[in-house]
Amino acid sequence: MPGKGAAVSSGDMLVKNVAAVAMSLGLEAREQYRAGKRIWGAERRIDVVLTDPASRRRLGVECKYQGTAGSAEEKIPTTLQDISAWPIDGIVVFDGNGFSPNMRSFLIASGRAVAFEDLEPWLRLFFGLEL
Repeated sequence: MPGKGAAVSSGDMLVKNVAAVAMSLGLEAREQYRAGKRIWGAERRIDVVLTDPASRRRLGVECKYQGTAGSAEEKIPTTLQDISAWPIDGIVVFDGNGFSPNMRSFLIASGRAVAFEDLEPWLRLFFGLEL
């Protein structure tokens, strides 16, 4: 399975690994999809847009990697709020040892986030793929 066992060491690598897992399931993956503007005028890009070629159902994925304690964690609430403005369903996929236990709990409790190691079964359920 692509992405499984591959150590993630950056946000860009996480984007590539998310796309690889999705494609191994038969989904289409498009990276850095432009989706309008944010409220302050910055361009909004969705890290990965996944599409089931059979149903055309789509899912946007925002990838967050944090290898050490730092500021990426502070951006999570804003990221979750931004996802609600997308024209498609969306989630955060997160990875890295730098997220605090409290932030990991917050992400999972939001219902809009999944740890990278849990992505494959999550996608299977979301897209109705064979279990």
